[in-house]
Amino acid sequence: MKKTLAVAIAGLVLGIAGCASSPNLDKSFSDIGANADLKGVLFADRQHDYGDIDITIFEGRLMLTGTMKSEEGRRKLIENAWKANGVDQVIDEILVGDGTSLGQGFEDARIDTTLRAKLIADGDVKAGSFKTAVSKGVVYIIGVAPSERQLNMALEIARSIGGVEKVVSHMLVKPL
Repeated sequence: MKKTLAVAIAGLVLGIAGCASSPNLDKSFSDIGANADLKGVLFADRQHDYGDIDITIFEGRLMLTGTMKSEEGRRKLIENAWKANGVDQVIDEILVGDGTSLGQGFEDARIDTTLRAKLIADGDVKAGSFKTAVSKGVVYIIGVAPSERQLNMALEIARSIGGVEKVVSHMLVKPL
């Protein structure tokens, strides 16, 4: 029993640490709360299938990526996104159409894992200053870069990965 509790607590701490990538710790915790709020709202909405949606929050900026089956579902998702506490901006990158196939889902996961590894390994790019999402071969990046140079380096790393169709940046440049 104690071992299970310890594992659960360790998982929670690692999860919070993974979500808390913002340089501003207060904003990181606010982002975690907004993420939980939105997931609760979406879970309660039984009219639409949000299974192909990725929710990415960075310093109050909420980026929605993935696919909804209908325009009505997309509109409802955006409406629900604004209900989450701590959301200052909603960035709509939702496609309306068929969901992601299993094969494409595996390819998107491969791209995302490769991108994260390359960004962490690159000593010139501050990987903790942004988050990524991949949907149908399109890489979406949100966050804050301390310079145009670092922003461009992160975008070039994303573009260099095999299978990437396009890179969409929602990065802000804010010098330190």
